[in-house]
Amino acid sequence: MASEKDKIMENIISLAKRRGFIFQGSEIYGGLAGTWDYGPLGVGLKKNIRDLWWKTFVDDSDDMYGIDAAVLMNSKVWEATGHVATFTDPLVEDVKTKKRYRADHLLEENGVNPNGMSLSQMDAEIKSHKLKSPDGNMLGDVRHFNMMFQTKVGATDDSSSVVYLRPETAQGMFVNFKNVIDSFHPKLPFGLAQIGKAFRNEITPGNFIFRLRELEQMEIEYFIREEEWAGQFNSWLGRIKEFLVKIIGLSADHLSEYEHSDEERSFYSKKTVDILFDYPFGAKELYGLAYRTDYDLKKHGEYSSVPLEYFDEKEGKRFSPHVIEPAVGVDRIVLAVLCDAYREDQMGDEKRAYLKLSPKVAPIKAAIFPLLKNKPELVNKARDVYKLLKSDFHSSVMFDDNGNIGKRYRRQDEIGTPFCITIDFETLSDDTVTLRDRDSGKQERIKISELTVLLKKSL
Repeated sequence: MASEKDKIMENIISLAKRRGFIFQGSEIYGGLAGTWDYGPLGVGLKKNIRDLWWKTFVDDSDDMYGIDAAVLMNSKVWEATGHVATFTDPLVEDVKTKKRYRADHLLEENGVNPNGMSLSQMDAEIKSHKLKSPDGNMLGDVRHFNMMFQTKVGATDDSSSVVYLRPETAQGMFVNFKNVIDSFHPKLPFGLAQIGKAFRNEITPGNFIFRLRELEQMEIEYFIREEEWAGQFNSWLGRIKEFLVKIIGLSADHLSEYEHSDEERSFYSKKTVDILFDYPFGAKELYGLAYRTDYDLKKHGEYSSVPLEYFDEKEGKRFSPHVIEPAVGVDRIVLAVLCDAYREDQMGDEKRAYLKLSPKVAPIKAAIFPLLKNKPELVNKARDVYKLLKSDFHSSVMFDDNGNIGKRYRRQDEIGTPFCITIDFETLSDDTVTLRDRDSGKQERIKISELTVLLKKSL
């Protein structure tokens, strides 16, 4: 029997599809696991989140530089960083069906904590608990599975043409470190920021858009002096939490911190803290913060024979800066926002489901209604108000005359529209409209000339 949280997750997924936020990828062909398509409202929500992140951490900063690196990179990039050898997940195979599963996920699902376990320890736990595959068959030995998608470029079909779809956006910034230094001569500390797609051949993608094979990342590589790392780390931790709560609008009660143990941390990291969000399927990683030391710059300098160093004019010396890396998946923020905003309540004598989205992230800020769609004078006036607001808010406003007013309110509530504006016969005489608040259902009269200012204040 499905739990209450399972039902909530099912309701969110259903709403996302029904209202045009997120669709299953390639759905008419039966879909493709780990891929999802964003519909018109999902595109708007995602864009708002990206724009807020870029404004907060890049546009409003004097020490940040944007990068947009290629998805395909020289394969030596991934050899240098160890991705070819170590970017792996623990895999176990159903000996009958040959289906592969994440060994750590199977252990978690059976009440065993796999954190810090080696492959041999996971294998021993699976065998000692006599765990079977989801299909009820015996499992083989636990082994490494490289998560990078491999493809080939050029006219030849040999090992020299092998490239990878990038599994992270970080390396595009590290390999451009010298280019930015030479072009802009930034002073430490400074950062490079990038938003872009990454690809991971996840064995078991799942939980809607939480674990994907094609994902979008927002990452920063912030270059510092080694002795500054602890202060910078704590500063970035505070900035991340402030962004999630005050800018995106997530509830602080749904966030927690988890510091990786020595066994769990990536080998290049000296400290890693995850900001967890309490999704309906459990508290899972939303935002990561890592102190990567100078590992990446030194490795790329070593493999490329091009020193990636910073020259300190005052001290007259060259050195490899250390790095603080805040990184987040856009899709995971989208999911957190949807889960955090989903509500079910009673308004009047009717049950409703709605999204209590912050106006800053809501894809539609205001919907404009004519009270009756068969009255040309009301429709024309509503169109005028729509055009007025659209000049400032573009695709963030919607004209809606489909169905009665009650149905329109429910439809807009369900997609998280903070305000509904109704043009009625009184509007024709005094240029006031009815402004309805999504959360409370409260209505008030307001002059058309005041609408733009009111909406801008809410943002």
